Amino acid sequence: MAQKPLRLLACGDVEGKFDVLFNRVRAIQKKSGNFDLLLCVGNFFGSTPDAEWEEYKTGIKKAPIQTYVLGANNQETVKYFQDADGCELAENITYLGRKGIFTGSSGLQIVYLSGTESLNEPVPGYSFSPKDVSSLRTMLCSTSQFKGVDILLTSPWPKYVGNFGNSSGEVDTKKCGSALVSSLATGLKPRYHFAALEKTYYERLPYRNHIVLQENAQHATRFIALANVGNPEKKKYLYAFSIVPMKLMDTAELVKQPPDVTENPYRKSGKEASIGKQIPAPEEETACQFFFDLNEKQGRKRSSPGRDSKSSPHPKQPRKPPQPPGPCWFCLASPEVEKHLVVNIGTHCYLALAKGGLCDDHVLILPIGHYQSVVELSAEVVEEVEKYKATLRRFFKSRGKRCVLFERNYKSHHLQLQVIPVPLSCCTTDDIKDAFITQAQEQQIELLEIPEHSDIKQIAQPGAAYFYVELDTGEKLFHRIKKNFPLQFGREVLASEAILNIPDKSDWRQCQISKEEEETLACRFRKDFEPFDFTLDD
Repeated sequence: MAQKPLRLLACGDVEGKFDVLFNRVRAIQKKSGNFDLLLCVGNFFGSTPDAEWEEYKTGIKKAPIQTYVLGANNQETVKYFQDADGCELAENITYLGRKGIFTGSSGLQIVYLSGTESLNEPVPGYSFSPKDVSSLRTMLCSTSQFKGVDILLTSPWPKYVGNFGNSSGEVDTKKCGSALVSSLATGLKPRYHFAALEKTYYERLPYRNHIVLQENAQHATRFIALANVGNPEKKKYLYAFSIVPMKLMDTAELVKQPPDVTENPYRKSGKEASIGKQIPAPEEETACQFFFDLNEKQGRKRSSPGRDSKSSPHPKQPRKPPQPPGPCWFCLASPEVEKHLVVNIGTHCYLALAKGGLCDDHVLILPIGHYQSVVELSAEVVEEVEKYKATLRRFFKSRGKRCVLFERNYKSHHLQLQVIPVPLSCCTTDDIKDAFITQAQEQQIELLEIPEHSDIKQIAQPGAAYFYVELDTGEKLFHRIKKNFPLQFGREVLASEAILNIPDKSDWRQCQISKEEEETLACRFRKDFEPFDFTLDD
C-alpha cells in the first residue's frame, strides 16, 4: 500500500499579521481539508504592537494548525525567542531554534537555519555564521547513506539561485541572498527549500542535484520564495504541497526528473563551492527561463513529476518531452515565453491568455514540454488536457458562456489548443456548428463531423497537418490539410456576424493591447478561475 502523503503549508514573512494568516489557513482548510503542518520562514514578528500576539500567547486565540517558525532576523524581534534551542511560543506555535533538524513521527526530515548571514564575530543573536552552516552539513552529510533531506527552511534566499533558472523578477540573485545558504543547500540537497525576506514570490524551476552522465540520478530540488502575509500586491505568501518522506519512497520514484529540470545553480564546472566562500556564478549564463509567478490566491498543491505519487511498478525514468529544435514561444522553460500571460500551471500543461485574443478570456491550453500537436501527446499529457477542457467548460458555463476549442496543426511548431468562450445569448451550439460548416464550404474546405468520443489519434497520424473544432457538446469537426489552409480560419468563423459579430478581430495582430492591459486581464482571469482550479486539489 502506498504511503499517504503529508499535506503541508509553507508561509513567508508573517510580520505580526497573525489573524490575517490564520484566517486564510482556516479558509483553505475549510475548502481543501486539513493540513498537517504550517512552516513559517522570514520575519514571524513585526514592528506592530503586541496586542494581537498577546491574544495568541495567552490562549484567547489559537492557531488552527500546528505551526513551526524560524527565529529573529533583526535585533528588534530577538526578545520573542528566549531559548536558542527552540520552545513553544503559544499553543500550536513552536519556535524551531537557531539551527537543527526536526524529524516528525512520519519520518519527514526538516532542516532549519534561523536568522541572516553574518561573517563577523561575535555573531549577533539574530544571525548565523559559517560555523553554524558547517556544523549542520557535518551533522547530516558525514554518513555514506546520506541522500538529502525533505525540506530546508531558511529566511534569506540562497545567493545565485537564479542561475540557469527562470526569471526571479526584481530580485538580483547575484547580489541578494546568502552564499552560506547556497552552500548549505548544495550539501543538504533538500527536495523543497523555502525562504522569504524579499517580499516577493518566486518558484524556481526545479534543479538537479547530480552531474548528468557522471553521477547516478538524484532527486531534484524545488526552491520557493514566499511573499509577506497580506501584501497589497496580492503576491503569493502561502504554498500548499503534499510530500511523502524521502525515507519511505522507492528510489526509482524519488529520482524521477521533472521535464523542466535545470542545472544546479550553485555549481561551477561540476564543482561545489566550499563553506564560507561565495559560490561563483557561471562564466556564461544560459538564457533565462520562465516559470510563472501566480498571485497569492493561486496556491497550488498539485503533484508533479519528481513529487510524491504512488510508486510505479516499473522503476524507469519517465520519457522526457521532446525539446524544440530552436527558440519556441510556447515551451514553458523557454525565454521566449511571455510569462505575464500565463494564468495557471498544471503538471504537464499550462493555461495562458491568447495574445490578441478574440475576447478578454480567450485562453490557450499548452503542454509544458515541446509537442507539436494533440496527436503527439503522451497519455499523461492528454489526461491533463482533458481535465483542463472539462474545467474550462464548467468555468465558462458558470459565467453564462459555452466554449469552443480548436487546433490548427499547420505552420505551427507547438500545440496551441485555442479556447474561446461564446455568450449563451449570442447563439446555440448548432449555430456555431453550422457557421463552421458553411464557411468551410465557401472556402472549399472539407470539414467532416467525427464521432463524439473518437480520438483524434485514430484519424490523424503524427506529423499530419489538420484542423479540428470541438464544441461544448463534445461534437468534433475535422479537416485533413493537404496543401494550403487559411491560418485564421477558426478565428474568422467565431468572429463572424453569425457568432461573436466582431469581424474586425479575425486577425490576432489587429487585437494586440499593451502589456499593462494584458497583465490586468491575466490577473482578473486568475482570480475568477481560482474556484475551479483543479491544481489546488491533491
